[in-house]
Amino acid sequence: MFTLRHLGTQPLRTARLTLLPQTTADAIPMFENWASDPEVTRYLRWEPHQSWTDTAALLAAWEPLYQNPDYYQWGIHLNESGVLIGSISLQRGEESDPGAWRVPGLDFSQGVWDPGYCIGRAFWNRGYTTEALLAVRDYWFNQVGGSWLACCHASANPASGRVMQKAGWVYDHDAVYHKFNGAPVDCRVYYQKNPNEP
Repeated sequence: MFTLRHLGTQPLRTARLTLLPQTTADAIPMFENWASDPEVTRYLRWEPHQSWTDTAALLAAWEPLYQNPDYYQWGIHLNESGVLIGSISLQRGEESDPGAWRVPGLDFSQGVWDPGYCIGRAFWNRGYTTEALLAVRDYWFNQVGGSWLACCHASANPASGRVMQKAGWVYDHDAVYHKFNGAPVDCRVYYQKNPNEP
């Protein structure tokens, strides 16, 4: 059994991206680049923001949570320009019932952890989301020490599933998740095991 060594939202860097904790200073680029776009938020749990002040209020609520070692929420920045293009997080997922999973041998003692991500429409189809997801996956497996990760996407959004597959996730089963307003969403659920697992 793996023991999680929660390290919180540490900066992560890839060939093209830097992942950093978000602050209220990110409110305007976050609002303009993705949080206000209904095409980006269409399959997410939350509705598009109506004003940058909505985004600022959300970021202000997140900021104190970064003190918690099990809080993982990054802004995705382009290395070349520093532009904030999206966000990615790790959180306890809804798919916590061991009986829902087909793959044998998953350890549920630490809960089910699930990456979530979104990226501005102007930056789609360039591999940025996969690159960020791989960075978060490697951090979880190599630094935090998790034995596996779940991941899910709305069934109507297969593009998100392709990101997961490119990053090594394997489809397991169908399920339903819920938006923050309670609306149910049919989804497809994936898993990936830590390759360092004995």
